[in-house]
Amino acid sequence: MTGPTPPGATADGAAATGTKAADGAAARQRSPDRRSPSPSPSRSPQPQPHQATGYSSPLPTPRPHLGHALASEWTKMVSVRSTLWTLTSLVTTVVGIGVLFIVQSTDPDYVTISFATPALFGLLVGQLAVMVLGVLTITSEHATGLVRTTFTAAPERLRVLTAKYLVFSVTAFLTTAGSVFLVGLAAALAHNGSAAGTHDAAEWLGALTGCLYVTLLGVLALAVGALVRHSAGAIAVMLGLVTLPPVIGAMLGIWEAAAPVGRAFLEHNAPVALMQLFGMPNGTDPGRLPSDLSHVVIILLVTGTAVAASYVTVARRDV
Repeated sequence: MTGPTPPGATADGAAATGTKAADGAAARQRSPDRRSPSPSPSRSPQPQPHQATGYSSPLPTPRPHLGHALASEWTKMVSVRSTLWTLTSLVTTVVGIGVLFIVQSTDPDYVTISFATPALFGLLVGQLAVMVLGVLTITSEHATGLVRTTFTAAPERLRVLTAKYLVFSVTAFLTTAGSVFLVGLAAALAHNGSAAGTHDAAEWLGALTGCLYVTLLGVLALAVGALVRHSAGAIAVMLGLVTLPPVIGAMLGIWEAAAPVGRAFLEHNAPVALMQLFGMPNGTDPGRLPSDLSHVVIILLVTGTAVAASYVTVARRDV
């Protein structure tokens, strides 16, 4: 039979129990928690293969070429309303004024002129629409800032400029030649082919050369737009090149010393060149008129110089 526990023994047991509890807590803090799940061998991280730094598309990526630039420029040209308005004004002016002349003309008139000559009167005004379209082909991108996007997507600037020249030239020439052909066909039908025996392929070739002359004026306007980069400024320059030579020639003709220079201005300008190419008599002595070839050579030299300058300028300067 157990006797009562002495008071000192109870205190010693409590102290021993507290010491063991403290030692157990310290041991649990030093050792990891046994209840936490150990990493499973199946969940251990697997070594990752070496990944490439760039993205490789599974689709074929063809190298950019001029065809891509031509498609891009054609899309731009047919997407803006300025193209529609300028070409519509060109066709309306050439065909409308030409038909008015055909209605008022008679059969004997076509003995001295060709059937394409009525288109000349509308083309003298319609050439302004071609020049405006040439300017807007490049200056509109500078005005809106789209030229930065264009040169970012296609860093080859000379390729982009070449595409602009090609797309504009083909569009302007086909539209101009088509309008002139419609007027010539209307004249032939209205006058029942009067004096058809006096007309040959040379007269139609001259009218076709006149369409080429107007197209070159538009290419010159595009080159001036690339140099100036401002729509109003480039259009003003082109209007001066077309309208000022006759005025300057008339003013210089007043002074005897400057008369030869004034005569050169009067004989070599856009209106006189078109009239001569279309076979329109202008009341001047034919022996003193320059040949048709001289007009074509002059416009080729002037346009070629401006185009070369545009290539050099676009390649060197910032947008």
